[in-house]
Amino acid sequence: MKFVVPVLAICAVLGAQNSPQSAGTGEPPPIRAEVTRVNMLFTVTDKHGRFVTDLNKGDFQVAENKKPQEILEFTSETDLPLRLAILIDTSNSIRDRFHFQQEAATNFVNSVVRKQDKAIVVSFDTAAELVADLTDDTNKLENAIRGLRPGGGTALYDAIYFACKDKLMQDQPMYKFRRAMVILSDGDDNESRMSRDQALEMAQRADTVIYTISTNISHIETEGDKVMRYFAEQTGGVPFFPFQAKDLNQSFENIANELRHQYNLFYRPQPLRNDGQYHTVQIKVKNRRDLIVRARKGYYARRENT
Repeated sequence: MKFVVPVLAICAVLGAQNSPQSAGTGEPPPIRAEVTRVNMLFTVTDKHGRFVTDLNKGDFQVAENKKPQEILEFTSETDLPLRLAILIDTSNSIRDRFHFQQEAATNFVNSVVRKQDKAIVVSFDTAAELVADLTDDTNKLENAIRGLRPGGGTALYDAIYFACKDKLMQDQPMYKFRRAMVILSDGDDNESRMSRDQALEMAQRADTVIYTISTNISHIETEGDKVMRYFAEQTGGVPFFPFQAKDLNQSFENIANELRHQYNLFYRPQPLRNDGQYHTVQIKVKNRRDLIVRARKGYYARRENT
């Protein structure tokens, strides 16, 4: 059965403020999360894109809304259990590349998912559909991917919203898992009831890093490519633009490598404000301008009841 986002039901429970990136009015306001400490999962690379994995707590500085914060906990996360959502565009617009998507996605599942990990597969065309629920069974995941067939429009934003809200947020507490999403799509949404920024906020609330793989092979950047880049960069992920179908496997391999080379830190916001606002967060490596930190840009605080 296809999943269609129940807009009226969602509107009844959403908070009162819009995302700072949201354009226009009249959209359902976003959900807020209570924050007593902030978890930041991130990667560090040099200027050549090589992972830097030998840093420690004292090498980093964190700022929230440009105010320095004290790092309470720090770990190098290579074996933290993974909660992974694989979102596959099954619309008519990617029909000619669909077989390659399936092959690359199944190879990725078999190389990444371990016994302590769980993954879901969500397809989306006119609506989003859960085709494999959270499982560590790679055979089930592979069969779900191979059973997909293209046709219909593109409800990308609904798929992101659904996967984050109803699946990736099931496991608590969140800091015990790495949450990641891999999206294969041309990014051209034309069916969703949720907006782009509502989908982004739900991903941020679920503490999910998004990796996007564009199926556009025209060598010309499209609006869809910009959307794919936006989701990745705002959540601390990476956008990939393979120009040939055969390059999809390399994109998936790069994502798999990144998932095994991450750091994790916690801090308690000072001052702690449940103001319902978006709080920017910046992580830097002290005295090392040659290193690049990639992390989500911030989080949404809960609005305190008055």
